[in-house]
Amino acid sequence: MSLAAAFRPGGSARREIAIAAIALLASVALGSLLIMACGAAPGRVWWAMVERIVTNDFWFGQVLYKATALALTGLAVSLALDAGLFNIGAEGQLAAGVLACGVTGAALPAGTPAILAVPLCLLAAAAAGAAIGALIGFMKVTRGAHEVITSIMLNAIVSGVVLWIGNELLFENGTTRGAGIVAGAELPELGLGGSPANATLVLSLLVVAAMWWLRSRSTWGATWQAVGQDPAAARSVGMSVGRVQLLVMAGSGGLAGLAAANFVMGHKHAFEQGLGSGSGFLGIAVALLGRSHPIGVLIASLLLGFLSTGGLVVNDMVPKELTEMLIGVVVLAIAVAVPWVTTRPLRGTA
Repeated sequence: MSLAAAFRPGGSARREIAIAAIALLASVALGSLLIMACGAAPGRVWWAMVERIVTNDFWFGQVLYKATALALTGLAVSLALDAGLFNIGAEGQLAAGVLACGVTGAALPAGTPAILAVPLCLLAAAAAGAAIGALIGFMKVTRGAHEVITSIMLNAIVSGVVLWIGNELLFENGTTRGAGIVAGAELPELGLGGSPANATLVLSLLVVAAMWWLRSRSTWGATWQAVGQDPAAARSVGMSVGRVQLLVMAGSGGLAGLAAANFVMGHKHAFEQGLGSGSGFLGIAVALLGRSHPIGVLIASLLLGFLSTGGLVVNDMVPKELTEMLIGVVVLAIAVAVPWVTTRPLRGTA
């Protein structure tokens, strides 16, 4: 069984919900033990985390800001998983998108209207990510190179190239920041207590809806899922498995690259080294917890955005690193829960 197949959703919705629930419960249980080890009461810490985030506009906005990018990188990983591939290169694809988005926005004439500037920057970000994803797909289809290995290598290569370009051409006044994008390319903030939550949230919701429709209602969605479930059977009925894999990896990279809009157009308004770092890797956890379903990915992005922000909110009670550990626990719990749940009959079934 391939690595992607081990995590790819399969079976009934009840099994998928059970897997996600086990992962969440395991995380809460371990988190509670760690909180006790730190000398705090778990109930008080969890309640304080919820209360402080829900009642404070800034912290609530932080959750939405983090979840916006995680939804897009989670969808990127989910798309590849659906097609039997494991794209762990979203980190590099996002970095390429940040660079392309920042450079494009800064290169536009000062008076460029939003109706042109915004689509051009979004297209540049998506195209940069798609190019990296397509390269991974091309190497797999033509040379049989495993996408996990090439994704890891390209993450490092892209990171180095982006830094080199920044040092040689973009960084200003001894900083790691490039020139600002034009005003027309800036996306408005949501006005949540000065938080960086911005209109990219709307874009991510539209992408979630589009991916849900493609996955469940379109012929193309059925095609990439058929390739993921059984490539040999798909090939026997005339599907071009290699072509589908190449296009899926390009699309996956494009979704990851699109997350750059949240950081460049919605927050920093310029290219910065390391902007969005970590969101690509967290997208893997989002995709696994959401069981690759677009709605599940949306919910998982909010949950992990909540956990990520929650560590800062209650750092006067427990170390913030504790909640960061729990995100890794989610992935490990899913790895254990998948075979355990799928090999047991559901209650009420034969």
